Amino acid sequence: MQTGIDRSSPLPFYHQLKQILLAEIERQKLQPGDRLSGDHELCQMYDVSRTVVRQALAELESEGAIERIKGRGTFVSSPKTAEGLVQSLTGLYEDVAARGGELRSDVRRLEVVPADAQVAADLQLDPGHPVIVIERLRFVNEEPWVLTTTHVPQEFAPGLLDEDLTHQSLYALLEGKYGIQLVRGRRSVEAATAGPALARSLGVGQGAPVLVLRNVSFGTDERPVESFVAFHRGDRSRFEVELARSSEAAAHPLMIVTK
Repeated sequence: MQTGIDRSSPLPFYHQLKQILLAEIERQKLQPGDRLSGDHELCQMYDVSRTVVRQALAELESEGAIERIKGRGTFVSSPKTAEGLVQSLTGLYEDVAARGGELRSDVRRLEVVPADAQVAADLQLDPGHPVIVIERLRFVNEEPWVLTTTHVPQEFAPGLLDEDLTHQSLYALLEGKYGIQLVRGRRSVEAATAGPALARSLGVGQGAPVLVLRNVSFGTDERPVESFVAFHRGDRSRFEVELARSSEAAAHPLMIVTK
């Protein structure tokens, strides 16, 4: 294990320092929240400039290995949950369970409301059509992770208002109890920042980064049966997508939507 900067190596000093720090976190078995040495101390320990230290720490932070808090210092970060939610039609419940985590939902709202213009367009309904709205603050291993608002046409799951969704998968419930087969979905991801209310719910600072996942799910008859918008903590989540290159022209090319 490298313990110091190799000045004869062609690798940049910041890259070497980054690898050294990662190895030290592993060797010392540091846990999320444990504090690391400060910039000045790292400069002295490894005889490198502050520029080198800052670049190494910046890369570690961008990769989610550490967290830098102004006025407090540098800390080992909690690992981000890798979510495949943008490449397969799974819900967060299934995705977290597949990784050995525990998901709990605080159901904040469960009622029938008239569909507004956006929900009606997503679900291909007339505005005002009755839909069930479900707002859930979802906890992964008892830490607030994502705030989700879901809409389902009332006629698809009339008994949904009586369900306890604290520990249930909505997708499993729709398929198992109400016979709704979900066959495909359309999802998008965009970056945003947390406003005051969202920040309080997710336990982050106002202006903190969030990932916004939007979804419409379709049944066997190609009719939309569910839509949701989910605000994921940017410091706890990342989305993974597997890609394969085909010699044939892509049927659905990447679209970049500007606002």
